[in-house]
Amino acid sequence: MTDTADHDERVAGDDRSTGIRERRLAAHRGARRVFARFGFHRTLRERLALLDGAADVYDLDELSDVYGDGVVEALETKVAGLLGTEDAAFFPTGTMAQQVALRCWAGRTGDRTVALHALSHPEVHERNALSEVGGLRTVRVTSEPRLPTAAEVRDFEELFGALMLELPLRDAGYVLPSWEELTEVVAAARERDAVVHFDGARLWESTTALGHSLDEIAGLADSVYVSFYKSLEAFGGAAVAGPAELVEEAKAWRHRYGGQVFQQFPTALSALVGLERELPRLPEYVAHARVVAAALREGFASAGVPWARVYPEVPHTHDFQVWLPYEAGVLAEAAVRAAEETGDVLFGHAWEPSGPGLACTDVHVRSAGLEWRAEDVKTAVADFVARLPREVSG
Repeated sequence: MTDTADHDERVAGDDRSTGIRERRLAAHRGARRVFARFGFHRTLRERLALLDGAADVYDLDELSDVYGDGVVEALETKVAGLLGTEDAAFFPTGTMAQQVALRCWAGRTGDRTVALHALSHPEVHERNALSEVGGLRTVRVTSEPRLPTAAEVRDFEELFGALMLELPLRDAGYVLPSWEELTEVVAAARERDAVVHFDGARLWESTTALGHSLDEIAGLADSVYVSFYKSLEAFGGAAVAGPAELVEEAKAWRHRYGGQVFQQFPTALSALVGLERELPRLPEYVAHARVVAAALREGFASAGVPWARVYPEVPHTHDFQVWLPYEAGVLAEAAVRAAEETGDVLFGHAWEPSGPGLACTDVHVRSAGLEWRAEDVKTAVADFVARLPREVSG
């Protein structure tokens, strides 16, 4: 398991090197400046303090939840209201939430085939759970580093009952379509009598690039999954939102899947805190991520690094990728040494090999990142590049 923001079940390229991950995490904990300090970087005492200070979002004198009532129901009501859906169901994990939603739609449409992107989370990070556990069949509309187009959906040669769209598409660089492209893709699926499900694990921060509110975005789909920890900094958890009848059925399957947990108040309460405190700040993080991305581009250009890429060039969310023409291990060592010796963490996540002599990493900008000015980023880039070999890979 890596130290990425959503802990995907894979071993990142530079984490295969002995001690790199431990050094990176230690440097991150002791750093004076980072772009993001996630909950899993904090101590148990710090995480518990979040609940102690949650009286402004829920009455802490209420009884705790039992099998989904109380604070869990309050969270479900809050999510449904934000997304403009009839109802919502809390799930302990997003993997379970999406399996259940798509399984419910398969029963209703009579078609167990789900069309999705080759880079979508279920295809890359869930060990074939949709087929192995859910009994569903997946077909890949495209493998291009962007969302499927309306033409691709309309002209796809196989029948499918549901189209799943990941917004944003994480493994392609946290990319989003334009609003017009999104509405056209949804319309193309409707022309084929398919339902549309949004993998909205990061939907919360997508409003800036799409130029529409959460309820307007969610209103395009038949159902939506959202995560509570990727951007809202909750302890975990997810929800499926949609029509009341679908959500009622989803709760039955939640029980069958083992997701009807006796008590979930720590996670549910932390999610309510995230919706209250982090959600309103996400547009600010997105705006600053664009400042950071521009400074990174300028810094690498000034340092004379050939073929350095920030992708997307203008980030669609507060997350984006950086690609450099070096081996992953070389970049990892330079990044860790820079963090250890300067106290500034420019690249706090693993480097993935992405081709001969090419590697990429994710950059996440949250509240801690607001402390960085563009000049700070450029200075850190110059220091980082000075630690790299003069000759690039290949």
